[in-house]
Amino acid sequence: MKIRPIKKVSFLASGRGSNFEAVAEKILSGYIPAETGILITDKENASCLEKAAKLGIDAVFIDPKKFNSREEHEREMVSYLEKYNTELIVASGYMRLLTPFFTGKYRMKIINIHPSLLPSFPGKNAQQQAIDHGVRISGCTTHFVDEGTDTGPIILQAAVEIMSGDDAESLSARILNEEHRILAESVKLFCEEKLSITDRKVFIK
Repeated sequence: MKIRPIKKVSFLASGRGSNFEAVAEKILSGYIPAETGILITDKENASCLEKAAKLGIDAVFIDPKKFNSREEHEREMVSYLEKYNTELIVASGYMRLLTPFFTGKYRMKIINIHPSLLPSFPGKNAQQQAIDHGVRISGCTTHFVDEGTDTGPIILQAAVEIMSGDDAESLSARILNEEHRILAESVKLFCEEKLSITDRKVFIK
């Protein structure tokens, strides 16, 4: 039986870090066959830093304002990711657009979670977009990150019914439960080397 090498998983986050926490806990419990690398945030007071400290995971704030360009900022990020031998990056609520430099360096090695059933309602405020559009079903999507906005190959999706009287906050809360689940499962599949991509379609072995 072939023994798969343990992969190192690092994280990008900008806010409370609940998706980061959900995945990191699954790694630390052994459910996901991986090791944690580092959490990188672009917000000095982001709650994800506290979560990382509680979990015993290294974390760093890299201030984008200290750099002359987005690519310079990302090169500093890469220096930390390489120090931790990162093989997969989980973008868990990271609000900065990544440049082609970064997405090219980690092609099909960045997994993002988005709160809609892509390709519907990409970008910001996806939950409100769904409500405003009057759809009956929304949900969430994990996908590999490419140069576009929420356009990369789709890994997993979960549907969430939009209830009568829902607002963006109530819908977001129900979608978030599914986000935690499918993001952890997507990372697990990657670390178990069960994902392959052909013609931008993701296949699960």
